[in-house]
Parts: sequence; C-alpha cells; structure tokens
Amino acid sequence: QVQLVESGGGLVQAGGSLRLSCAVSGSIFSINAMGWYRQAPGKQRELVATISSGGRTNYADSVKGRFTISRDGANNTVYLQMNSLKPEDTGVYYCNADGRYYTGTQWNDYYRWGQGTQVTVSS
Repeated sequence: QVQLVESGGGLVQAGGSLRLSCAVSGSIFSINAMGWYRQAPGKQRELVATISSGGRTNYADSVKGRFTISRDGANNTVYLQMNSLKPEDTGVYYCNADGRYYTGTQWNDYYRWGQGTQVTVSS
C-alpha cells in the first residue's frame, strides 16, 4: 500500500510564508501526478496546484504568483511554498498522489490523499 503524510501547516500572519511537505511511502511503487488541494470551512475542496511526473505545473488562479509547487523524486516528496499569504488562504490543505504499486504478484493503480494539515492566516 501507499501512504501520504503531510507536514508544515500552522498559524501565520497575512503576508507571511509557509512551506508544506508531503512524503509518499510504501514498498514498491511509482508516482505519477502529485498535487495540493484545500478546503475552507463550509466550502468544497478545491485544487491549489498540481505537478506531473515530468514537472509540468498547474495552479489555481487565486494562488498564481504566490505559491510554488515542486517535487523531489529521490525522496518521493512534494512541496508547496506559500508566500504572501492571505486570510482567504486559510483551510485544511491535503496532498494527493496517483501512480502504481506492486502487491507482490501484480501492479495496481492507486489514488491517495494525505490526512490534511491546517493552515491559518490571520489578518
């Protein structure tokens, strides 16, 4: 099986920065796309940024120019550098990854979410 573990959330003042990390672990697996999503209180989960296996990135309009997604293939980790944070960036941030894992007898597809990490931006 494959697991995702996030870290790096916290409380920050508007204009500040935070860096989120998400490590993917398992026995034998590969990773295709990775991404970050967020969910504010009373709202649906929304895409923040994604990065493909080839490094192509995609951002929500609301975070373009402020957030940067990156990945470390050697350590199976995806990062989200968040600068110039605004109160409306507050929410639970979830990482996501898809790929394939080996059961011992066959390869299966996976699509996993992390447990979420709280980001709170005060005004």
